[in-house]
Amino acid sequence: MRKRWLSIAIAVPIALLPGLSSAKGCLKGAAVGGVVGHVAGHHAVLGAAAGCVIGHHRAQVRGREAAHAATQAQATPTGSGSAAPNR
Repeated sequence: MRKRWLSIAIAVPIALLPGLSSAKGCLKGAAVGGVVGHVAGHHAVLGAAAGCVIGHHRAQVRGREAAHAATQAQATPTGSGSAAPNR
């Protein structure tokens, strides 16, 4: 009976707050980390958890870099550059 209540206590908050977690990068990282963890001593769950954290972090860094590059592209003038001086 305790296992059932514990499962419910864990599942309800996860089910009610799906918008808080972002799985960007986590799924790919967890898959790679799970395989590596399994091969390196049968620690697939630990490897998947670490892979999820690392994958999510790398996705956030890539997103920040892409946003920074987009703002830099908007800040620089597009066109032929400076006009030739009149002589």
